[in-house]
Amino acid sequence: MLKVQTGQIIEFYSNSCSVVSDGKNYKCKILGRINLVVGDLVKFERVNDGGKYQGIVTKRNDRLTVLHKSKENIKKPIAANISNIGILVTKNPKTNLEFIDKWIAISINASIEPFIVFNKIDAVADNEFLNTKNLYEAIEVPTFSISAKFRTNIESLKKYLANKTTILVGNSGSGKSTLTTAITGKEILSRELSNNQGVHTTSVSTLYNSDNIKLIDSPGVRDIGIEHLVQADIISGFSEINNLAANCAYPKCAHKNDEGCAVMNGVQNGDIEESRYNNFIFLSQDNNA
Repeated sequence: MLKVQTGQIIEFYSNSCSVVSDGKNYKCKILGRINLVVGDLVKFERVNDGGKYQGIVTKRNDRLTVLHKSKENIKKPIAANISNIGILVTKNPKTNLEFIDKWIAISINASIEPFIVFNKIDAVADNEFLNTKNLYEAIEVPTFSISAKFRTNIESLKKYLANKTTILVGNSGSGKSTLTTAITGKEILSRELSNNQGVHTTSVSTLYNSDNIKLIDSPGVRDIGIEHLVQADIISGFSEINNLAANCAYPKCAHKNDEGCAVMNGVQNGDIEESRYNNFIFLSQDNNA
Protein backbone atom coordinates (compact mmCIF):
# COMPACT_ATOMS: atom_id res chain seq x y z
CA MET A 1 0.00 0.00 0.00
CA LEU A 2 1.34 3.41 -0.96
CA LYS A 3 2.02 5.82 1.86
CA VAL A 4 -0.01 9.04 1.84
CA GLN A 5 1.95 12.10 2.92
CA THR A 6 1.18 15.80 3.35
CA GLY A 7 3.40 18.43 1.80
CA GLN A 8 3.53 21.93 0.32
CA ILE A 9 4.05 22.82 -3.32
CA ILE A 10 7.26 24.84 -3.72
CA GLU A 11 7.36 24.80 -7.53
CA PHE A 12 4.57 24.33 -10.02
CA TYR A 13 4.71 23.46 -13.72
CA SER A 14 1.87 22.80 -16.15
CA ASN A 15 1.39 19.13 -15.26
CA SER A 16 3.82 18.45 -12.41
CA CYS A 17 5.16 20.07 -9.26
CA SER A 18 7.78 19.90 -6.54
CA VAL A 19 6.45 19.13 -3.08
CA VAL A 20 8.40 19.45 0.16
CA SER A 21 7.51 17.07 2.99
CA ASP A 22 9.50 16.33 6.15
CA GLY A 23 12.45 18.23 4.73
CA LYS A 24 12.57 16.20 1.51
CA ASN A 25 11.77 17.41 -2.00
CA TYR A 26 9.46 15.18 -4.06
CA LYS A 27 8.95 15.47 -7.81
CA CYS A 28 5.26 14.78 -8.27
CA LYS A 29 2.79 14.21 -11.06
CA ILE A 30 -0.77 15.40 -10.59
CA LEU A 31 -3.74 13.05 -10.54
CA GLY A 32 -6.63 14.27 -12.67
CA ARG A 33 -7.41 17.98 -13.03
CA ILE A 34 -6.66 19.32 -9.55
CA ASN A 35 -6.31 23.10 -9.51
CA LEU A 36 -2.91 23.73 -7.93
CA VAL A 37 -0.58 26.68 -7.36
CA VAL A 38 2.59 27.36 -5.41
CA GLY A 39 1.90 27.38 -1.67
CA ASP A 40 -0.86 24.77 -1.78
CA LEU A 41 -0.85 22.07 0.89
CA VAL A 42 -1.51 18.69 -0.70
CA LYS A 43 -1.83 14.98 -0.10
CA PHE A 44 0.45 12.83 -2.24
CA GLU A 45 1.31 9.18 -2.57
CA ARG A 46 4.96 8.27 -2.78
CA VAL A 47 5.61 5.86 -5.62
CA ASN A 48 8.13 3.02 -5.72
CA ASP A 49 10.90 5.23 -7.05
CA GLY A 50 14.10 3.52 -6.00
CA GLY A 51 14.92 6.28 -3.52
CA LYS A 52 14.43 9.18 -5.98
CA TYR A 53 11.62 10.83 -3.98
CA GLN A 54 8.79 10.84 -6.49
CA GLY A 55 5.04 10.85 -5.97
CA ILE A 56 1.53 11.57 -7.22
CA VAL A 57 -0.56 14.44 -5.85
CA THR A 58 -4.06 13.13 -5.16
CA LYS A 59 -5.75 15.92 -3.20
CA ARG A 60 -5.45 19.61 -2.38
CA ASN A 61 -6.13 20.72 1.19
CA ASP A 62 -8.36 23.70 1.90
CA ARG A 63 -6.63 27.02 1.28
CA LEU A 64 -6.32 29.59 4.05
CA THR A 65 -5.85 32.37 1.50
CA VAL A 66 -5.48 32.59 -2.27
CA LEU A 67 -4.13 35.37 -4.47
CA HIS A 68 -5.93 35.77 -7.79
CA LYS A 69 -5.26 37.67 -10.96
CA SER A 70 -7.82 38.46 -13.62
CA LYS A 71 -7.58 39.24 -17.30
CA GLU A 72 -10.39 39.52 -19.82
CA ASN A 73 -12.85 38.56 -17.04
CA ILE A 74 -11.03 35.29 -16.33
CA LYS A 75 -10.10 34.82 -12.67
CA LYS A 76 -7.06 32.65 -12.01
CA PRO A 77 -5.24 31.72 -8.77
CA ILE A 78 -1.48 32.32 -8.75
CA ALA A 79 -0.43 31.49 -5.16
CA ALA A 80 -2.01 30.10 -2.00
CA ASN A 81 -1.70 30.20 1.79
CA ILE A 82 -0.01 33.60 1.78
CA SER A 83 -0.04 35.61 5.00
CA ASN A 84 1.61 38.83 3.73
CA ILE A 85 2.20 40.84 0.57
CA GLY A 86 5.28 43.08 0.52
CA ILE A 87 4.95 46.12 -1.78
CA LEU A 88 8.35 47.40 -2.93
CA VAL A 89 8.63 51.17 -3.36
CA THR A 90 11.58 52.92 -5.00
CA LYS A 91 12.46 56.38 -6.30
CA ASN A 92 14.22 55.01 -9.38
CA PRO A 93 12.27 53.48 -10.99
CA LYS A 94 9.56 55.60 -9.43
CA THR A 95 6.71 53.76 -7.75
CA ASN A 96 3.45 55.66 -8.08
CA LEU A 97 0.86 55.72 -5.32
CA GLU A 98 -1.72 54.05 -7.54
CA PHE A 99 0.46 50.92 -7.62
CA ILE A 100 0.64 50.90 -3.81
CA ASP A 101 -3.09 51.46 -3.34
CA LYS A 102 -3.98 48.81 -5.91
CA TRP A 103 -1.90 46.20 -4.09
CA ILE A 104 -3.30 47.18 -0.70
CA ALA A 105 -6.81 46.63 -2.10
CA ILE A 106 -5.80 43.28 -3.59
CA SER A 107 -4.26 42.19 -0.28
CA ILE A 108 -7.20 43.18 1.91
CA ASN A 109 -9.68 41.43 -0.39
CA ALA A 110 -7.65 38.23 -0.21
CA SER A 111 -7.46 38.44 3.62
CA ILE A 112 -3.70 38.96 3.30
CA GLU A 113 -1.82 41.59 5.32
CA PRO A 114 0.06 44.16 3.20
CA PHE A 115 3.26 45.93 4.17
CA ILE A 116 5.48 48.40 2.34
CA VAL A 117 9.23 48.13 1.75
CA PHE A 118 11.03 51.35 0.80
CA ASN A 119 14.05 49.97 -1.04
CA LYS A 120 17.29 51.57 -2.28
CA ILE A 121 17.47 54.03 0.61
CA ASP A 122 21.23 54.19 -0.05
CA ALA A 123 20.46 56.17 -3.22
CA VAL A 124 18.02 58.76 -1.80
CA ALA A 125 17.98 61.53 0.79
CA ASP A 126 17.16 60.53 4.36
CA ASN A 127 13.65 62.05 4.21
CA GLU A 128 12.88 61.09 0.58
CA PHE A 129 10.08 58.69 1.50
CA LEU A 130 8.91 60.50 4.65
CA ASN A 131 5.56 61.78 3.32
CA THR A 132 4.69 58.43 1.75
CA LYS A 133 5.68 56.57 4.93
CA ASN A 134 3.50 58.87 7.02
CA LEU A 135 0.58 58.46 4.61
CA TYR A 136 0.47 54.68 4.91
CA GLU A 137 1.48 54.38 8.52
CA ALA A 138 -1.52 56.60 9.29
CA ILE A 139 -3.78 53.84 7.93
CA GLU A 140 -1.81 51.20 9.86
CA VAL A 141 0.15 49.65 7.00
CA PRO A 142 3.57 48.51 8.32
CA THR A 143 6.57 50.06 6.54
CA PHE A 144 10.28 49.24 6.34
CA SER A 145 13.16 51.28 4.91
CA ILE A 146 15.97 49.12 3.53
CA SER A 147 18.73 48.70 0.99
CA ALA A 148 18.61 45.17 -0.39
CA LYS A 149 21.87 45.77 -2.26
CA PHE A 150 23.84 46.75 0.85
CA ARG A 151 21.75 44.64 3.30
CA THR A 152 20.75 47.75 5.30
CA ASN A 153 17.97 47.03 7.84
CA ILE A 154 17.45 43.54 6.41
CA GLU A 155 17.53 41.91 9.84
CA SER A 156 14.57 43.97 11.12
CA LEU A 157 12.60 42.99 8.02
CA LYS A 158 13.52 39.32 8.48
CA LYS A 159 12.28 39.49 12.06
CA TYR A 160 8.91 40.73 10.80
CA LEU A 161 8.76 37.99 8.16
CA ALA A 162 9.53 35.14 10.57
CA ASN A 163 6.94 32.33 10.50
CA LYS A 164 5.07 34.00 7.64
CA THR A 165 4.56 33.24 3.96
CA THR A 166 5.13 36.34 1.87
CA ILE A 167 4.99 37.31 -1.78
CA LEU A 168 6.92 40.39 -2.90
CA VAL A 169 5.55 42.71 -5.60
CA GLY A 170 7.20 45.64 -7.32
CA ASN A 171 7.87 47.34 -10.60
CA SER A 172 10.65 46.06 -12.84
CA GLY A 173 13.95 47.23 -11.37
CA SER A 174 12.60 47.68 -7.84
CA GLY A 175 15.03 45.10 -6.44
CA LYS A 176 12.64 42.22 -5.80
CA SER A 177 15.16 39.57 -6.81
CA THR A 178 17.96 41.23 -4.85
CA LEU A 179 15.76 41.40 -1.75
CA THR A 180 14.74 37.75 -2.10
CA THR A 181 18.42 36.81 -2.26
CA ALA A 182 19.24 39.04 0.72
CA ILE A 183 16.56 37.32 2.82
CA THR A 184 16.95 33.72 1.69
CA GLY A 185 20.51 33.59 0.38
CA LYS A 186 19.19 31.95 -2.80
CA GLU A 187 19.36 33.29 -6.33
CA ILE A 188 16.26 33.43 -8.55
CA LEU A 189 16.97 31.59 -11.79
CA SER A 190 14.95 30.98 -14.93
CA ARG A 191 14.65 27.32 -15.79
CA GLU A 192 14.82 25.49 -19.06
CA LEU A 193 11.78 23.36 -19.83
CA SER A 194 11.42 21.09 -22.84
CA ASN A 195 8.36 20.46 -24.98
CA ASN A 196 7.63 19.00 -28.41
CA GLN A 197 8.99 22.10 -30.11
CA GLY A 198 12.33 21.94 -28.30
CA VAL A 199 13.77 23.74 -25.27
CA HIS A 200 12.65 27.12 -24.09
CA THR A 201 13.42 29.23 -21.04
CA THR A 202 10.64 30.28 -18.70
CA SER A 203 10.14 31.63 -15.20
CA VAL A 204 8.67 29.23 -12.67
CA SER A 205 6.74 30.12 -9.54
CA THR A 206 8.90 29.15 -6.57
CA LEU A 207 8.53 29.11 -2.79
CA TYR A 208 11.81 29.68 -0.93
CA ASN A 209 12.09 28.57 2.70
CA SER A 210 14.91 29.94 4.85
CA ASP A 211 15.11 30.28 8.65
CA ASN A 212 11.33 30.02 9.13
CA ILE A 213 10.73 32.64 6.41
CA LYS A 214 8.81 31.59 3.32
CA LEU A 215 9.04 33.82 0.24
CA ILE A 216 7.13 33.17 -2.96
CA ASP A 217 8.51 34.44 -6.25
CA SER A 218 5.85 34.30 -8.95
CA PRO A 219 5.94 35.73 -12.48
CA GLY A 220 2.13 35.85 -12.28
CA VAL A 221 2.18 39.09 -10.27
CA ARG A 222 3.76 41.03 -13.14
CA ASP A 223 0.51 41.41 -15.09
CA ILE A 224 -2.01 41.01 -12.29
CA GLY A 225 -5.42 42.49 -12.97
CA ILE A 226 -8.29 43.33 -10.64
CA GLU A 227 -11.24 42.83 -12.97
CA HIS A 228 -12.70 40.37 -10.47
CA LEU A 229 -13.08 43.16 -7.89
CA VAL A 230 -16.14 45.41 -7.83
CA GLN A 231 -16.36 48.78 -6.06
CA ALA A 232 -17.54 47.16 -2.82
CA ASP A 233 -14.36 45.06 -2.85
CA ILE A 234 -12.06 47.93 -3.79
CA ILE A 235 -13.36 50.26 -1.08
CA SER A 236 -12.40 47.69 1.58
CA GLY A 237 -8.78 48.42 0.64
CA PHE A 238 -9.33 52.07 1.53
CA SER A 239 -10.23 51.78 5.20
CA GLU A 240 -10.50 55.51 5.86
CA ILE A 241 -12.92 55.89 2.92
CA ASN A 242 -14.88 52.78 3.84
CA ASN A 243 -15.38 54.00 7.40
CA LEU A 244 -16.82 57.33 6.28
CA ALA A 245 -18.91 55.81 3.48
CA ALA A 246 -21.24 54.34 6.10
CA ASN A 247 -22.31 57.91 6.92
CA CYS A 248 -23.28 58.91 3.37
CA ALA A 249 -26.84 60.14 2.94
CA TYR A 250 -27.66 57.59 0.23
CA PRO A 251 -26.86 53.83 0.25
CA LYS A 252 -25.77 53.86 -3.41
CA CYS A 253 -23.61 56.96 -3.12
CA ALA A 254 -20.91 57.01 -5.82
CA HIS A 255 -18.65 59.16 -3.59
CA LYS A 256 -18.17 61.80 -6.27
CA ASN A 257 -20.44 64.81 -6.37
CA ASP A 258 -23.34 63.21 -4.53
CA GLU A 259 -25.29 65.34 -2.09
CA GLY A 260 -24.63 64.36 1.50
CA CYS A 261 -21.50 62.34 0.65
CA ALA A 262 -19.49 61.82 3.83
CA VAL A 263 -16.47 60.71 1.80
CA MET A 264 -16.31 63.97 -0.16
CA ASN A 265 -16.66 65.86 3.11
CA GLY A 266 -13.77 63.81 4.47
CA VAL A 267 -11.57 64.80 1.52
CA GLN A 268 -12.46 68.48 1.96
CA ASN A 269 -11.81 68.31 5.72
CA GLY A 270 -8.46 66.57 5.28
CA ASP A 271 -9.58 63.32 6.91
CA ILE A 272 -8.89 61.51 3.62
CA GLU A 273 -5.72 62.14 1.63
CA GLU A 274 -6.51 63.37 -1.86
CA SER A 275 -4.18 60.83 -3.49
CA ARG A 276 -5.96 57.97 -1.77
CA TYR A 277 -9.37 59.29 -2.80
CA ASN A 278 -8.28 59.78 -6.43
CA ASN A 279 -6.85 56.27 -6.63
CA PHE A 280 -10.03 54.81 -5.14
CA ILE A 281 -12.13 56.56 -7.79
CA PHE A 282 -9.72 55.57 -10.57
CA LEU A 283 -9.62 51.90 -9.60
CA SER A 284 -13.40 51.80 -9.12
CA GLN A 285 -14.09 53.38 -12.51
CA ASP A 286 -11.54 51.16 -14.21
CA ASN A 287 -13.30 48.06 -12.91
CA ASN A 288 -16.86 49.18 -13.55
CA ALA A 289 -16.37 50.62 -17.01
